[in-house]
Amino acid sequence: MTTNSSSRAANPPTAPFEGEVARHGDREGVREGARPDAPEQISTPLPVPSPHGEKEQSSQGRRGKQFRRDKRDVHGWIVLDKPVGMTSTHAVAVIKRLFSAKRAGHAGTLDPLASGALPVALGEATKTVPFVMDGRKRYRFTVRWGEERDTDDAEGRVVATREERPTGEAIRALLPRFTGRIEQEPPRYSALKIQGERAYDLAREGEAVELKPRPVEIHEFQLVDQPDSDHAIFEAECGKGTYVRALARDMGRVLGCLGHVSALRRARVGPFVEEDMIPLEELESLCHRAASGEGNLADALLPVETALDDIPALAVSRAEAARIHRGQAVLLRGRDAPNLSGTVYVTVAGRLLALAEVEHGEIVPKRVFNLTGLTSSLVRNEGI
Repeated sequence: MTTNSSSRAANPPTAPFEGEVARHGDREGVREGARPDAPEQISTPLPVPSPHGEKEQSSQGRRGKQFRRDKRDVHGWIVLDKPVGMTSTHAVAVIKRLFSAKRAGHAGTLDPLASGALPVALGEATKTVPFVMDGRKRYRFTVRWGEERDTDDAEGRVVATREERPTGEAIRALLPRFTGRIEQEPPRYSALKIQGERAYDLAREGEAVELKPRPVEIHEFQLVDQPDSDHAIFEAECGKGTYVRALARDMGRVLGCLGHVSALRRARVGPFVEEDMIPLEELESLCHRAASGEGNLADALLPVETALDDIPALAVSRAEAARIHRGQAVLLRGRDAPNLSGTVYVTVAGRLLALAEVEHGEIVPKRVFNLTGLTSSLVRNEGI
């Protein structure tokens, strides 16, 4: 069965090109509910009043008067068009503060150097993060020829240079070698662990970092422009675990000219595409309007189940829903019972109820959702 997510029209992003990577600049792992850290280059927006009239509460601390805003239950996805210069964890912290949300995390690190799609899960949406991270990602990125850097991107130190420059024909002839299932050696400055230590921490300390090649999937890879002899612009659609920086490094080595990523933009993460993105300035403006009663924050949220577009939905009755909500299995009965197996998401009266496995005609709940609080105002199609 097919499910369709409602999409929000947005102005086309104007930031530079694309990319992904878990890396040195972020100092963060990719995990559900990633912990927000302190602001870096970007100044954090001031908190805005709650759109539902919640009052800020004050308490007298040792250093004088302090203000605390009450946290609340917010459930759904924000697909931030992350600006260049901002870490992923800082972006999560800003969105969490704007919504006064209790829980938040992102579905895949985006470098400070990169712009584009950063899906941020709020509340119960954090339970669906793995489904997004397992999806395909699409990037647009620029490679600067002639220099290899220790980080494989523009933020690193130049370690080698070459005068040679590749022709368009040579680049196109090389792309099939980097398409399909390939072996890729991750960058030394990555969040991967070596005997419990992050690779980027070891690299910063001057230690030799050797990461074994691992299989990744490149579904599409094409050269889209060559603005000059020093630069080439590519688009790629990749599977989980692919490092765009490593693609640039390895192409440069094979072509004999060396290279690194100079600009990156991520255009897609799993079910989330450019039309779903919202710039930070627009989100802040919406929050201020909602605080003054001129808007609704629910309009900015995509439904929790948007992350589950690749799995079937199964509608159940209210009586069956009550059992599933208690964690009890339910039998699929009757001649019209759907012939399903594997992972499904369960709905009741059009509302997400649980993630479940269908085994031998039985619905076995695995994760139950409690969507009490602020949720998306968008409506999705009902399941089977």
